[in-house]
Amino acid sequence: MKSMSLIKSVASVLAIAGTLGISVGAVNAKEIVIRIGSGHPPTVVYAGLMKTFFQPELKKAVEEKTDHTIKFIEGYSGSITKVFDTFEGIQNGVLDIGGFCFCFEASKLPMHAFQIMLPFGTMDPVQSVAIASSVYKQFPMLEEAFQKYNQTMLARIGDGGYNLGTNFPWKEVSDLKGHKILGAGLNLNWMKEANIGIIPVTDGLPGWYEKIKTGLAEGGIMFPSAWGPVFKLHEVGKYYTTIGFGSITWHALNVNNRFWASLPPEVQAIMKEVAARYEIQTGVFNKAGYEKDMAWLRENITVSDLPESVRLEWATKLKDWPQAYANELEAKGLPAKAILNATLEAAEKVGYTWPVRYVVK
Repeated sequence: MKSMSLIKSVASVLAIAGTLGISVGAVNAKEIVIRIGSGHPPTVVYAGLMKTFFQPELKKAVEEKTDHTIKFIEGYSGSITKVFDTFEGIQNGVLDIGGFCFCFEASKLPMHAFQIMLPFGTMDPVQSVAIASSVYKQFPMLEEAFQKYNQTMLARIGDGGYNLGTNFPWKEVSDLKGHKILGAGLNLNWMKEANIGIIPVTDGLPGWYEKIKTGLAEGGIMFPSAWGPVFKLHEVGKYYTTIGFGSITWHALNVNNRFWASLPPEVQAIMKEVAARYEIQTGVFNKAGYEKDMAWLRENITVSDLPESVRLEWATKLKDWPQAYANELEAKGLPAKAILNATLEAAEKVGYTWPVRYVVK
């Protein structure tokens, strides 16, 4: 009787396991479903790398090293959260993992766009990611700040070097007076604080084409991959000028804390390792892509390479802004001066020479 009862009990366990989709012999294994996405489409480099690098590498590593499997529910191109809402989507758990720009979170993350506060930095995305990584290590409060919003940073994300695309030609800084130029968040200050008469306009990148087409804007500060075939801005802005504002690491790949806590420790460790490689890839991929994208633009629209004197003139007009903005942030209790100086020094350690060496005291 005991043997029969045991057989029935085992049969019941197997039946329940089968119903729940748990494989016999791996009772602790489970399918991990991850809702992942961004407001941007995969044609934008960082979102594309989420889909083509982070996702497959994570799935491969987890399924090779553990008994767990990974299933992704993708939410790119704003299908789950729009570009302005992704940070909140991660916070609320609408997304388990999301990629987003600090540019839309200035009030919640006032210190995280520190490279934007030092314009005309390195145009090398690999250096940019290394600089940001160095600063984050020196100031743990930058990562800790995300805990307030129920999320944890997995990776920093570097962008390609920023230049200026327009629907009109220009050669001197004074030529931009009276023109409406798009930007995002703090980089609007590259125009405002230079006092050269530019009219700053803001919008998420998906809205740029229509704004330039309808005359609500006449150009924008953007890296070449987006100005070319990705968003087809070259169709409404036939001029692209290499002013060299810098490559900025001001996006992040974050994970919702509730979801993170639900993951087995071995999966957490693998996700951190894959995210670290993804972070490096954002720099490597953007660096390789910059030359390719610039070549494409040169074949399809008018590209002008400004002399260093024009870049120096614009940088000189902005030389006092980092100090002024740091003072504002310090008044709010943030260590802005220390972070900006650490950024200046980290850039010099990787071999970069500033056109104007900002002084922040």
